[in-house]
Amino acid sequence: MHIVLLSGGSGKRLWPLSNDIRSKQFLRIFEDNGEFSSMIQKVFADIKKAVPEAKITIAAPKKQLSILINQCGDDISVSKEPLRRDTFPAIALASLYLVDKKKADKDEVVVFMPVDPYVELNFYDYVKKLGEIAAISDKNIMLMGITPTYPSAKYGYIFPETDDEISDVKFFREKPDETTAAEYIREGALWNSGVFAMKLSYISDKARTIQGGYISYKELYNSYADVAPISFDYAVVENEKSIGVLRYKGEWKDLGTWNTLTEVMNKSLGDVTLADTKNVHAINELDVPLLVTGLSNAVVVASANGILVSDKKASSYIKPYVEKFPQEVRYTEKSWGDFKILDAEENSLTIKVVLNKGHSMHYHRHFYRDEVWTVTEGEGVATINGKKREVSAGDVMEIPRKTPHKIEAVTRLSVIEVQLGEDITVEDKEKL
Repeated sequence: MHIVLLSGGSGKRLWPLSNDIRSKQFLRIFEDNGEFSSMIQKVFADIKKAVPEAKITIAAPKKQLSILINQCGDDISVSKEPLRRDTFPAIALASLYLVDKKKADKDEVVVFMPVDPYVELNFYDYVKKLGEIAAISDKNIMLMGITPTYPSAKYGYIFPETDDEISDVKFFREKPDETTAAEYIREGALWNSGVFAMKLSYISDKARTIQGGYISYKELYNSYADVAPISFDYAVVENEKSIGVLRYKGEWKDLGTWNTLTEVMNKSLGDVTLADTKNVHAINELDVPLLVTGLSNAVVVASANGILVSDKKASSYIKPYVEKFPQEVRYTEKSWGDFKILDAEENSLTIKVVLNKGHSMHYHRHFYRDEVWTVTEGEGVATINGKKREVSAGDVMEIPRKTPHKIEAVTRLSVIEVQLGEDITVEDKEKL
C-alpha cells in the first residue's frame, strides 16, 4: 500500500509563525523530552510505527522541498509540484509520479491524506484498514469519515447510507454554518477528513483526463501552470457514484487555526513569561523576552514575520488581514539550516544564516550587490573567487559583486550576511 501525504497550505491562518514556505505542518510545536517536532514529522513517524509496510510519498510544492529534507531526511519520496494547484492536480501528479517514477503496480491501493491531522496512533490502523477495504471493494473510492464531536462550520459532511462502520455514501454537503451543521449531525452525517483510498489505476486514469488524452508525469509537471486549480472533492468525488465510507470514532483535529493548535501545544514556547493570565498561549521566536500579563483566552505570537495578539476565537479569522500584508519570507528552515532577516533598508539587507554541520551554500555569484560576511559562531571553509580559507568566529569577508563564493560548515556555523546594492532581489543569483 502507498500512502501519499498532501503537503500544501499557504500559512496565512497561522501567521506570523508560518509563511509561504514554512506552512503549518513544519512548525516545531510538539515537545517530547525537550525535543520539538513538527506536524509532518509526527505524522511521518506515526505512520512508520503503525503501518511499517506502507510506502510513503509526500506531494509538496517545489518551494517546500528544502524544508522537507531538513525535517524528514534526504531519502524521502517526493512528488514535487512546480506551484500550488489545489488537491486534484496534486493528487493527479502524485498518482502519475507513482506510476512513472516509482514503477508502482496499477492494482496497488493508494491512500491520499492531509499531512497535518492531529490524531491518536490508532487512527493509522484505520488508514491501513481503509486501504485494505479499497483493495477488495467494488467501490471506486473509499473515504474516511469522522464521527463529529461538535457542529463545525470548517468541514464538509458525508452522509452515509447506514450507521454501520462501513457504508455506501448517499451524498455530500459542503461546509455549512454551525446551525446547519448541527442538523447534519442529527441526520447522521460524518466529517469529511480528506482521506481517500483508491486503486492506482482509477486515479491515474482520472489524472489523464485533466487536459484530455494520455498525460505522463513529466508532461503534467511541465504543463502544471496551465492546470486549473480545483479540489479533489469537486473534480472527482462529487461526480463519482461508486463511493464507500469507513467510520472513525477517535480523536481527530484539523490544526488549521491558532484556536485549534493551542489545544495540543504547551502554554508557552521560547523566551516567554506568563503572569496573571487565563487560557493564554504564547510563542516567541525573537531574541528578546516576551511578557504577557492580564489577558484571558488569548494567543500571542512573536516572530520575524510579525506579531499577533488575538482573542482565541477571533484568531480563526485573521486570513483576510494577513493577505494584505507584504508576503516576504523573513524566516524559514532550509535543507542546509535556516535564515532570518534581521534588517531591511532601501539599499541593504542584513540576514543571519545558520549552516548545519557538513552543509554548504551553492557556489554562486550576484551581479547587482556586494556582500559582507561576518562569522559569529563555529568553524568553516570559505571559497571566494576560487580561493579557499578557513574561517571561524570573528572573521570578516568582503565579496564584491560578480565574485563567485560559497561557505561550508565544518561545525554548526552562524554568519551575519550584509547585502549592499541598489537592486537586492532573490533573483540576483547565478549558481555555478
